[in-house]
Amino acid sequence: MSSQSDQVLEAKKPTLFDRIFRDSEGNIVIAQAPNLPVLVGVAAAIFQYVLLSGQLQMAAELIAFGALFTWAWQELFEGVNYFRRALGLIELLSLMALGLSFLSM
Repeated sequence: MSSQSDQVLEAKKPTLFDRIFRDSEGNIVIAQAPNLPVLVGVAAAIFQYVLLSGQLQMAAELIAFGALFTWAWQELFEGVNYFRRALGLIELLSLMALGLSFLSM
């Protein structure tokens, strides 16, 4: 009886591929429908490039940065799989590098 339960446990052990690309329901998740921070961030980034200068352009830049930072933070700590968490980490590091490059100008 114990040998059957050992076989069942071994059969359910997730592979590295499963941990990287599958969610808790077993679906492969690479891309998802955009959530609110992504939509706000992209809209503010587009609006930022439409405006040439001024306080509205600066406000749009801050909103875009904040929304995309929020999305990256959420993906890093609440992503459905390791791929989505790595995507959040890459975006978070990119935003930090972008912010530092703007400070040095």
